[in-house]
Amino acid sequence: MRRSDREITDIGEIIKIIEKCDVCRLALSARNIPYIVPMNYGFEYTGGNLVLYFHSAHEGRKLDIIKKNPFACFEMDTSHRIVEADKACGFSMEYESVIGSGKISFCSEKSGKTKALNQLMKNYAKDRVFSFSDHELESVTVFRLDVAEFTAKRCMKPGAPAPR
Repeated sequence: MRRSDREITDIGEIIKIIEKCDVCRLALSARNIPYIVPMNYGFEYTGGNLVLYFHSAHEGRKLDIIKKNPFACFEMDTSHRIVEADKACGFSMEYESVIGSGKISFCSEKSGKTKALNQLMKNYAKDRVFSFSDHELESVTVFRLDVAEFTAKRCMKPGAPAPR
């Protein structure tokens, strides 16, 4: 990382950032042509492993790409605030972000889909646990990104009020 002064290495801090984000941008590639799509997501961090969970319709461009190339990158960010200055080149942005990469696999078993969808809902509905009918589970494609590597950054100006 070029700006090591902004790097976050504490996993607890990284998880807090992931919890604050509400969109994960999933970057895919088909025939060396990049494709990026904003996604709702869920996650879990256990035993030193980060897994991101996603859901979608049964067909579409992203699924076509994933089936041909399951390797992906992701990016999520939060705590945005423009820091104004007298001169244009003095403007900057406060933020927190997490970027990483890994391999996607599909969740096809009922238990795997249910777990993934509950992790996804946990990111938006916090402590609620949901049940899903067989019809609901069959109507959605669920996949996971097993993250192989990730980094996090924070840029906050000293003395500035905390964002959100």
